[in-house]
Amino acid sequence: MENLREIFQIMTRRFGLLDKNCCVAGGVDISLVQSHIIYEIDRKHNPSIQQVADGLAMDITTFSRQVQSLVKMGLVQKTPLPEDRRIYILNLTTQGKYIATVIDKQMNDYLIEVFSHMSEFERDMVINAIKLLNSSMEKSSVCCTPLG
Repeated sequence: MENLREIFQIMTRRFGLLDKNCCVAGGVDISLVQSHIIYEIDRKHNPSIQQVADGLAMDITTFSRQVQSLVKMGLVQKTPLPEDRRIYILNLTTQGKYIATVIDKQMNDYLIEVFSHMSEFERDMVINAIKLLNSSMEKSSVCCTPLG
């Protein structure tokens, strides 16, 4: 039987998921965690800090520190909810939206290049297999906190 862990370790390394810095966008160094936070804020409509932290399965203390660094970088705006000032809403600034767009293009270009080495049939097969794996991981009782 093939060593499944080794297959996933190699893919993780090749995909750069272990890299501390994932991207340079608009002259700004963005860590992998920060890129995930920016992506989640961008794809949700006015999410709260807790909603994004839950979606990324991050503890709130670590997450808050990361958000604070993004606020200092001028990429994220943190606004108290008028009806409950204990809850903070996150939005990307104009610069944050630009960074999100640049990272998105970099990732899509990377994936297009990787898939260019496959036939259309192979590409569809891999994408469907990844969707199936994601679905199974979501149902698993032993791993993988569901991501919103």
